Amino acid sequence: MKLNILKTAAVVLITSLPIQNFSAQKIQEVNGRKLINPFYSRTDTSILHVTDAQWKKVLNKNLYAVARKNNTEMAYTGKYNDFDGIGTYYCAVCGNALFKSDAKFSSTCGWPSFFETIRPKSVVYKKDYSLGMLRTEVRCGRCDAHLGHLFDDGPTANKKRYCMNSISLEFVPDKKIEKK
Repeated sequence: MKLNILKTAAVVLITSLPIQNFSAQKIQEVNGRKLINPFYSRTDTSILHVTDAQWKKVLNKNLYAVARKNNTEMAYTGKYNDFDGIGTYYCAVCGNALFKSDAKFSSTCGWPSFFETIRPKSVVYKKDYSLGMLRTEVRCGRCDAHLGHLFDDGPTANKKRYCMNSISLEFVPDKKIEKK
């Protein structure tokens, strides 16, 4: 009897929750377990204030190392380095829209490169004095995840090259237009 009541309560609870919240949250494998990242959304652009301990619980160790601890993936190893799909690149940590594929170019530097962001506040910039030099670090404008660095040697008039870590990005292809 108690088991049936618990099952019924669980079904009522789950069906009463908005479905969009579950579909908008990214599921990742963390320490061998599949976990939902409750901070992930491709539609919410509000700034997140999440502790490092909370991020560590919902991000896999490789993404956590790059996005939260400013590590860098090895050159030429990232899945988007030589990738040429048509669509949108999102922050792998929080789902924030970052770049469109038509702003991506082959820079031969070993990391995916873009010449402009999808919107002005999709990223923020910080001075980075690591490696004994001054660089401009690029971070997600929503969750403050480390994405990569900005250089002034890009192919367009603005001379910008957003050199990003593939692991910090998530690509979603544009939907195909069906012919009638």
